[in-house]
Amino acid sequence: MELQDKVAVVTGASSGLGRAFAIALVHKGAQVYGLARRAERLNALQSELGSRFHPVVCDVTHANEVEAAFQRIVREAGRLDILINNAGLGKLGAVDQLSLEDWDVQMNTNLRGVFLCTRAAVPQMKKQNAETGFGGHIINIASVAGLVGNPNLSAYNATKFGVRGFSEAIMQELRHHGIKVTCVYPGSVATAFFEVSGMRGADHPVTPEQVAQTVLHVLETDDNYLISEVVIRPLRPR
Repeated sequence: MELQDKVAVVTGASSGLGRAFAIALVHKGAQVYGLARRAERLNALQSELGSRFHPVVCDVTHANEVEAAFQRIVREAGRLDILINNAGLGKLGAVDQLSLEDWDVQMNTNLRGVFLCTRAAVPQMKKQNAETGFGGHIINIASVAGLVGNPNLSAYNATKFGVRGFSEAIMQELRHHGIKVTCVYPGSVATAFFEVSGMRGADHPVTPEQVAQTVLHVLETDDNYLISEVVIRPLRPR
């Protein structure tokens, strides 16, 4: 896909990987709608990136907010070419000590949010495929925690294994509508994720910018060429 003037939605765009994705896409000439809950961070990013970045305050766990956000995007931009489902969080805890609140917030953000945004984006992408022969590209940001279980990480593992299964299912479902689906499994990335979650990251993590460059590569592949999964790890984590 040629990214110039394409319309992209990035969830969790106010920080970390989402911020890096938004910056990389804008630098490629895309129009980027950044979804997040924190208006002040979105507005600061718009000040940095200019008119190609469009802040959208949205909690991806709330169906009505997601529907309103995507309706606005299609109304303003007239199309939707890229969806990067990035919003997510992790909470560390033994299975018999993890609170219901910590379980629910991970399920709702990491899994329900991916479903809600995908459900909102697909009708427009199917319409584009019917008109042009190519619908768009959905990228789901999972984690290596979606490939292997970890002690004291059961809820986060469950959500990321869920993203993996969801991605594989919709990849097979949507490829016939000209819509690509790629699931990305980053290992340790240098973001605030590990501070918030209480987990220990790698001593030498990859950077958000490196992950963003990989995502750009996946997006820029030819329309008839699908990379369905990508695993990203630090070469020397310790």
